[in-house]
Amino acid sequence: MSTVEESIDVHVPVRTAYNQWTQFEEFPRFMEGVEEIRQIDDTHVHWRTKIAGVEREFDTEITEQHPDERVAWRATQGTQHAGVVTFHHIDDGTTRVMLQMDTEPEGIVEQAGDKLGVLKRRVKGDLGRFKEMVESRGAETGGWRGDVENH
Repeated sequence: MSTVEESIDVHVPVRTAYNQWTQFEEFPRFMEGVEEIRQIDDTHVHWRTKIAGVEREFDTEITEQHPDERVAWRATQGTQHAGVVTFHHIDDGTTRVMLQMDTEPEGIVEQAGDKLGVLKRRVKGDLGRFKEMVESRGAETGGWRGDVENH
């Protein structure tokens, strides 16, 4: 199991950063290799990715979600991983977005990439693109304010 932890300061209020993050179907706009995401219901999401020519589909479940605080997930099928993203108030116009993800690299290519820090660089780039996207808009494209208790 490999763990990646990254954070970035985004110059928007916590509510704006959180609301944008809950728009899972927008992830392909800032996540490298994510081709499509379909939100099945409030807690289930289907992903389609293409990374280094390898196409994958998998499902995730939101295991905990609290507005303006955190979103946690785990894979339920396919590529095994779990993670949490948290939102921290720095000041009225700045939010620190912190992401922690645990993943199990599959096969020799992914294991080699993991040892070379490929996932860590990808996560850092994804957070940078999220920052650019939400700051350039100045507002979120939507938001889901529901609460999911830890399960």
